[in-house]
Amino acid sequence: MHKLIRITTIPLSLEKLLEGQLSFMNSHYEVIAIAAEKERLEKYGRDNSVKTFWVNMTRKITPLEDLKAVLKLYRYFITEKPLIVHTHTPKAGIVGMFAAKLAGVPIRLHTVAGLPLLETTGTKRKILNFVEKLTYSLATKIYPNSFGLKKIILNQKFTSNKKLKILGKGSSNGIDTKYFDPMLYSEKDNDTLRKELSINRNELVYIFIGRIVSEKGINELITAFKKLYEVIPDVKLLLVGPFESDLDPIDDSNLEIIKSHNAIISVGYQEDVRPYLAISDILTFPSYREGFPNVVMQAGAMNLPSIVTDINGCNEIIENNINGIIIPVKNSISLYDAMSQLQNDPILLESLKKNARVHITANYEREQFWNLLLAEYKDLEMQNKSSKE
Repeated sequence: MHKLIRITTIPLSLEKLLEGQLSFMNSHYEVIAIAAEKERLEKYGRDNSVKTFWVNMTRKITPLEDLKAVLKLYRYFITEKPLIVHTHTPKAGIVGMFAAKLAGVPIRLHTVAGLPLLETTGTKRKILNFVEKLTYSLATKIYPNSFGLKKIILNQKFTSNKKLKILGKGSSNGIDTKYFDPMLYSEKDNDTLRKELSINRNELVYIFIGRIVSEKGINELITAFKKLYEVIPDVKLLLVGPFESDLDPIDDSNLEIIKSHNAIISVGYQEDVRPYLAISDILTFPSYREGFPNVVMQAGAMNLPSIVTDINGCNEIIENNINGIIIPVKNSISLYDAMSQLQNDPILLESLKKNARVHITANYEREQFWNLLLAEYKDLEMQNKSSKE
């Protein structure tokens, strides 16, 4: 059986962004997962019956550590002789593609699930642009996970159109709509959690899921919600996700509001977000940039309409006034207007809710995506075999 190596910078990406995918591929290839954070990676391997290999990588610019990672991967690839190396996330992309190219791996694939460099400027931007171009040049195929992202890649001249391909309608892993199903949660379950969080049944609950950082639009969300609460006090804002004070902290004033506001509930990182979606009414996701956000698909599968920014991925999953509302980026006034509109128009809200799950199940079912990716691997395998004959 041919070897397939999948690389992400940290195991969290394997656990969440690629959940279940490597186990599925294990029936067709000998799959090896590579990431940093040795103990967590090994636990992932045990839980998913996947072989693992640890390499130290960070999300920061660390040339010396990156060179060590390339050399370690190169030696490993020479030993293992994989047919396919498939990378995700920027750091895993550059070190993985570099090592795979040096080791003569025939099929070198990189999935782009977002471009952090779009929010940077100056010298750092130039460095990241160079790294991105280099990653794409070392790969044999690049998979943007949204049509908007493909357009950005072409506009930035990172690579040529012939090297790019989108699988299905986008996404890196689709969504398991049997797992994200509101019918799994009874009213009794929901009432228990509401009581625990001091949420009344008559209160409309806006939810955000993700890292509590500036680039996710948290500053705009807090500003908009604070204003909404002053007009309509029968609302709650539920924040589900970790604070990151080192990389991209939110404003100190908004951090204080989150801690002290009676109607803002922060529950931190949660392994299972479904119970929180089950007691919520609307996802608010005012992010500055995304690849193809899982959380918007998850919310939709749980019957929640979403208020999202007009960025790639978000504006593909959400159709304006069909299964959500699309607003401009970095605009707390537009966010407030959308939140207020859904608060004051129950007929529109109900219409968006009715369309939410239907849209996701029709377009982004997880097993459908896995089979598309498997077919792509097999096609590339045949092309590689033909080129040698």
